Amino acid sequence: MDANQEQIVSALRAAGASVQSLARLGQGCPDLLVAYGGAGNMFLLECKHGKGKTNELQEKWHIAWNAPVYVVRGPDEALRVIGAIA
Repeated sequence: MDANQEQIVSALRAAGASVQSLARLGQGCPDLLVAYGGAGNMFLLECKHGKGKTNELQEKWHIAWNAPVYVVRGPDEALRVIGAIA
């Protein structure tokens, strides 16, 4: 778990999002599954701190999933991804 993940989760929940941590699954799976803004609005978020980058296993998972996985570095970026702020 990246150092900023708790802050990101708190901000998402404060905005009314449902958040499920997937971090323990490992195997390249993103850190968070987020639902926001109505049925079908789901987001996969990979939390990185500072200049941290996705590793090879994460890259392979993200490509194989065939859906967007967003790398976020802080609460504001996560809120922008889900459309909670502009």
